[in-house]
Amino acid sequence: MKYALIAFVIVATFFSCKKDNVGYEPTPYELDIPSHFPDMIIPIDNPMTFEGVALGRKLFYEKQLSGDNTQACAACHSPQTAFSDGNQFSTGIDGLEGNRNSMALINLGWQNFFFWDGRAATLEEQILEPVIDPIEMHETWPNAVSKLYGSQEYRDMFYQAFGETGIDSVKVSKAIAQFLRTMISGNSKYDVIYKAENNLPLSASDQAMYATVSPEESAGYDLFKSLNGADCFHCHNGPLMQVQKFSNNGLDPVFSDNGRGDVTGNPSDNGKFKVPTLRNIAYSAPYMHDGRFATLDEVINHYSFGINISPTLDPLIEYAAQGGVQLGPFEADLVKKFLLTLSDESFINNPDFQEPQ
Repeated sequence: MKYALIAFVIVATFFSCKKDNVGYEPTPYELDIPSHFPDMIIPIDNPMTFEGVALGRKLFYEKQLSGDNTQACAACHSPQTAFSDGNQFSTGIDGLEGNRNSMALINLGWQNFFFWDGRAATLEEQILEPVIDPIEMHETWPNAVSKLYGSQEYRDMFYQAFGETGIDSVKVSKAIAQFLRTMISGNSKYDVIYKAENNLPLSASDQAMYATVSPEESAGYDLFKSLNGADCFHCHNGPLMQVQKFSNNGLDPVFSDNGRGDVTGNPSDNGKFKVPTLRNIAYSAPYMHDGRFATLDEVINHYSFGINISPTLDPLIEYAAQGGVQLGPFEADLVKKFLLTLSDESFINNPDFQEPQ
């Protein structure tokens, strides 16, 4: 019995060590980029692999990244709300609310800056902040890493993803960034409208979807683009349905949140915030950086009658002097019908983006 026990311990130790040193054979991950989208630029130091994406997906839903092990990234970015938060402000583990609405995580691989104020230049950099933010996940990175390292599964997954032992915050952020770059939305009615408008090839399924586009939706799109209509096209256009810039869109005459101005220190940036994508906007209420509008009707009404004049107001808001574009009820309804064509159910229901079982 003595020798049998010793033999068992030796064998168990051997297999335990062997599992700690799983092989590093990364499998390149080919992104499924829609044909009408631009190429996505992947950082040289964070190439896409199946192993990295799988790890990032698990970490996105990992509650151990928070101080009390109750909150994951997904707590403020749920699939049902286009990976945003359905509340005006997100609540952290200590019951504290933020002061900005949680942004939808859509097509992040094409973004040039992150957060409403653009304070992060890369996706990897952005991911590092919520864990240590005292009003969000309120944890230290050493503590979070220590908890992950206590898991054999995580030690193996990090080695398979990065080819070296050890876990740190940089690897965590790289893995989550890989996962987020796979979250591409490009399968809505708007996409077939865009392709047809630009004389791009339509697949059989595209043609079937295009046949369902109603006259009202088409009329709404015309208003959306028209300088004499809703005049939305300056800031929201192309496959991404956004322009990469910061804008003061006339929410307030005096700012309680300076937005970009607090990052740059330049008064001419006060009241400016990142222009968000309109993709899946039907799912991502409430709206604006502070979530002040609960419905699309309120948003359309703001641009019609609620524009406030201030020194940094975006000059592309051409009808600011009269309060907005003055859409009547019928026109506003047409614009809303078009905005609903940006809904991509296959995105919010994609099983590859859901919590791994």
